[in-house]
Amino acid sequence: MYRKAVLSDSNAICGLVCGQEGLELSREKFYDILNEQLQDRQHYYCLVYEENSRIEGVLNLRIERQLRYAGPVAEITEFFVAPDHRNQGIGTGLFEQALELAQRFRCRHLEVSCRAEEESGRRFFEKRGLMASYMKLDKQL
Repeated sequence: MYRKAVLSDSNAICGLVCGQEGLELSREKFYDILNEQLQDRQHYYCLVYEENSRIEGVLNLRIERQLRYAGPVAEITEFFVAPDHRNQGIGTGLFEQALELAQRFRCRHLEVSCRAEEESGRRFFEKRGLMASYMKLDKQL
């Protein structure tokens, strides 16, 4: 079942993110950030896929007005599907819901970043019409 995330999903979402990213994040800080985002209904939309009372996928969408587009832009900031649930249409369903939200808010663009070494992620987005148009650089602080 696809639905909007609720705060009680925090531990499950954090576990999914940590497992995929190989990270150990503070559950308290994660909870605080998710809580803040869930309350900001103008800029953040966290969508989950739940099966048998377990969160098996999550997509976090941020909407912000950008000067370079003179309007709102949607960005997928997090997107994870549990490894044992991939290639079952869960990611496609989450993506389609995010696209509908972006269109409802009249976003001019949909953006996503994925790691350079994640070819399957890049292919997923290219199949859905996204193209590499910018290179994102980052530095860990």
